[in-house]
Amino acid sequence: MKFPFRRPRIPVLILHGMIARRGAINIGAYEKPIARAAAMAKRCGHLVLDIDSPGGSPVQSDLIASALRTAAEKDGFRIHAAIADLGASGGYWIACAADRILANPMSIVGSIGVIGGGFGFPEAISRLGIERRVYKAGANKQRLDPFLPERREDVEFTQALMTDIHQGFIAWVKRRRGPALKEGALKSGEELFDGGYMLGARAMEVGLADDLGDVASLVRELGGEKARAVRFGPRRGWLGRIPGLALDALAERTAEARFPTLG
Repeated sequence: MKFPFRRPRIPVLILHGMIARRGAINIGAYEKPIARAAAMAKRCGHLVLDIDSPGGSPVQSDLIASALRTAAEKDGFRIHAAIADLGASGGYWIACAADRILANPMSIVGSIGVIGGGFGFPEAISRLGIERRVYKAGANKQRLDPFLPERREDVEFTQALMTDIHQGFIAWVKRRRGPALKEGALKSGEELFDGGYMLGARAMEVGLADDLGDVASLVRELGGEKARAVRFGPRRGWLGRIPGLALDALAERTAEARFPTLG
């Protein structure tokens, strides 16, 4: 008698949504799923990342990518990433933790850049007759306050911060992708690291992806036609199952609008 659990099983880590400290993807939510997926990957030799993310926090992107690399190097398995609709910015940062990256021809891939900003309302509260009272210690504690006129030194500080994050992102992509990056194949004026994005087919041409495919094709390739995917991800309550719900990610973006993100 054959039992279903004897079919080859390939662990698949689901990484869908915004990357943020209180968003869909963060190290707190993924620490245990990564450990469980890695335990199975240690036995079969492979872990698949199912990525569909527009990006977000550079810190959370780096923490998750580092956790994946640490587990793979400790337990000796290979990581394969499959990008669905989006593997952009922080989503691509996590994809680079893989030894191999696949994408759909129409996937959005890349966006290796940093963005930040917000809105300014320096005259709004005075027009409403509101008196604002702020107490602080430290000349720059109120940096980028939306209710004060923008200061040149604040803009320069923020731009330098974003440049440092961008350089770290570039260094990570170069370290992980290495010789696969085919800068000579780029069209005139097109750059790998200017923050722009491209379709999966183009990403394969320039070395941001290795091949075209998806999670299902990867599972069959790694485990055979009878292989089945065993999916790992954070456990969510009933609110987390409502399609399109992004309240946590929205709160994260609103609360930290003044800080740079990969998205």
